[in-house]
Amino acid sequence: DVQLVESGGGTVQDGGSLRLSCVASGATQDIGCMGWFRQAPGKEREGVATTPTFGSATYADSVKGRFTISKDNAKKTLYLQMRGLKGEDAATYYCAAGPWSGTCDPQRSLPFWGQGTQVTVS
Repeated sequence: DVQLVESGGGTVQDGGSLRLSCVASGATQDIGCMGWFRQAPGKEREGVATTPTFGSATYADSVKGRFTISKDNAKKTLYLQMRGLKGEDAATYYCAAGPWSGTCDPQRSLPFWGQGTQVTVS
């Protein structure tokens, strides 16, 4: 199994920036796809950005040009740099991971999840 621990959430003003981090442990050699997802109160969970172990990242239309997903393989850490935050970005953000299965996009269902970190935009 893979364990994921997110950090970096908080409260930011409209237009501000935050960087989320997700540290992976356990069977990390089995990871082929990682991503960030979010869920606001009363709304369904949505994919924000995903990145395969090899290849390019994919973003939801709502965050393109504002969010950047990246990873540091040596630190086994996934990041989400968020800029130009808006009220509609407020949510609990989750890091997720899974094996490679041919696709790695924000619609992908991944088996391993972190506990989430809250982002509030005031």
